[in-house]
Amino acid sequence: MNDFEISFIEEKDTSEVLNINNLCFNPPWSLESLQNEIKNKFSKYIVLKKKNKVIGYVGIWLIIDEAHITNIAVHPDYRNIGCGNILMNEIIHLCKQRNVPSITLEVRFNNTPAINLYKKFGFIEEGLRKNYYENNIDAVVMWKRNVLLSNE
Repeated sequence: MNDFEISFIEEKDTSEVLNINNLCFNPPWSLESLQNEIKNKFSKYIVLKKKNKVIGYVGIWLIIDEAHITNIAVHPDYRNIGCGNILMNEIIHLCKQRNVPSITLEVRFNNTPAINLYKKFGFIEEGLRKNYYENNIDAVVMWKRNVLLSNE
């Protein structure tokens, strides 16, 4: 795992992040949406690289005492080797640094691997947003409310 690098996103990373986004999400974000997110003063985007290639990323909004994960994705060729764990640890670390006690997110109700990852990091299912995603897919609302107390 020592050959992974974590950094905040830079302009040069956007095409690789967009490629991962296109592989992982339906519908994917547009380049314009991604660029707007990166410029948003409330957002932070972190990329995970291996040999200088972006293999995963996570986006988060930091607003007062709450963080909202907007997107997390790992290139399909790099799944099941701990990349999601690295990204989640980085988000929790960032929230601790900024004294943000709670993190929330929405996830497709049928995305079991993602739900299991979030549960592993102490997220709890607290609600359901009906028809949140395209094609009337419901979203599970999850929260981690003890960020400053956790050992991650």
